Amino acid sequence: MITARAMNVILSLLVWQLLCMAGKSHPNLARAATLGEWKLLQENIGVSAMHMQLLNNDRVIIFDRTDFGPSNLWLPDGVCRYNPDDLVLKVDCTAHSLEYNVNDNSFRPLMVQTDPFCSSGSVLADGRLVQTGGFNDGEKKYRVFRPCTDCDWQEFDGLNAPRWYATNHILPDGRIIVIGGRRSFNYEFYPTSKTLIDFPFLTQTNDPGEENNLYPFVHLNVDGNLFIFANNQSILLDYNKNSIVRTYPQIPGGDPRNYPSSGSSVLLPLSPSGTEAEVLICGGAPRGSYPQAKKGVFVTALRTCGRIKITDASPQWVMENMPTPRVMNDMTLLPDGNVLIVNGASSGTSGYEQATNPVLSPVIYFPDKPVGSRFQVQNPSKTPRMYHSSSVLLRDGRVLIGGSNPNDGYVFTGVDFPTDLSLEAFSPAYLHTEFDTIRPTIVFPTAQTSLNYGEILRVQYTISGTHSPCDVNVTMVSPSFATHSYSMNQRLLYLGGGNSLKVGTSTYTTEVRTPKSSILAPSGYYILYVVHQGIPSVGTWVHISSKQSAEW
Repeated sequence: MITARAMNVILSLLVWQLLCMAGKSHPNLARAATLGEWKLLQENIGVSAMHMQLLNNDRVIIFDRTDFGPSNLWLPDGVCRYNPDDLVLKVDCTAHSLEYNVNDNSFRPLMVQTDPFCSSGSVLADGRLVQTGGFNDGEKKYRVFRPCTDCDWQEFDGLNAPRWYATNHILPDGRIIVIGGRRSFNYEFYPTSKTLIDFPFLTQTNDPGEENNLYPFVHLNVDGNLFIFANNQSILLDYNKNSIVRTYPQIPGGDPRNYPSSGSSVLLPLSPSGTEAEVLICGGAPRGSYPQAKKGVFVTALRTCGRIKITDASPQWVMENMPTPRVMNDMTLLPDGNVLIVNGASSGTSGYEQATNPVLSPVIYFPDKPVGSRFQVQNPSKTPRMYHSSSVLLRDGRVLIGGSNPNDGYVFTGVDFPTDLSLEAFSPAYLHTEFDTIRPTIVFPTAQTSLNYGEILRVQYTISGTHSPCDVNVTMVSPSFATHSYSMNQRLLYLGGGNSLKVGTSTYTTEVRTPKSSILAPSGYYILYVVHQGIPSVGTWVHISSKQSAEW
């Protein structure tokens, strides 16, 4: 005979399963006790976080420029940089780069010899950061940083053209493509060779006096070609043949979105099938904003976002509006597949003291919701993040945010927006403690597990709550190189999830399939997450490769 208590348990489980099947078991993050929380991590790291890259040892490499004058971070043991070509200091005993340790909230100075100002970067399959170009004596340099306990930058000659405001992307064969830069209408590859490939698309999209095609948005499509957006135009490039595969419609309105107009762009999460790809571009400054700002007139920024399915036979832009105008915004893919839009201003453009009205409240964009309901305003920061700010996703689901130096040099007084040397973390609502009972914890794969393409992966995790898990997704995120409102190499893949099998007390496994090729996921390190009802676990580092992948 079934007792009343047993019947209540059965009914409770049935209701739970029905809610799961109906997709209504998600916690309502809009009604959560918080719409994101901010925490100051470091008040003064000594260097403005103009460029940031998370590595697979949970360290973030940060740097700005060498010709700002002395930073607020001394090099250790009386070491100094001697550079007769530097534009400000021939002898400089301060650091312009550092390594931030996420796990213990500490940092150590690093040495860069030549100027990496407004440069680009990608991480190789073996975890080394390759950083390319910069300004002045650094414009043809490339620098390599290997993640280890006490490593430092190594610098090399070898780029074929000046790479100032260029864009990098890791390729399926393990090489890095380096595209554009100021007055460099071409591209080349790392490892470096003598080959320099002319790229007329950059000439055609170059605005006299404004340019507006610097730091072009580059995304690796699911067919292996590159989607490239510059100014207000976009193409699909076969970089192996140096041929344009297709030309996309101009973004509606015709306003520019690249530096110095400085909107931002992401490749939206890719499904396990790997047959479709969508690009999202948000914010920026209307055409003519840059010369107007030079005169002290700050034009209202764009509030529009354009979204286009680049794999469609006849792709068209779908436009929608953000809650507020925004320029110099950063866009960061979150583990649950949503997009954080943070930093920037509502008036002006990129450049020194050429923007005003900082936007302090981040916005989360929900790609799967209907048009008109995709934006959710979050709790504001107290810190303006203007020109030269950046953001990167951390393994625990927080977003590290730093930088803001809209001044020529380190300027802390007498200006509207002083140089900012702090680091803070934004914790989206999914990290709130009210969701701890449904938050998964990954048991396997363990840290640094090696994966092969197209294999079945049994993901094991625990959940502390009493209900069986439902609506489980496994995602895989590539850490990105963030600078100037654009995160290079940013990529999120859904691996599936489906039904989970209980294998122990509060322990479950779900089977997923890893990406089928390096076109979907170039070989290298990724953060793997289990997402349960929209609540992600702490991620674990995994490495995916094949014997055919080049490990440069």
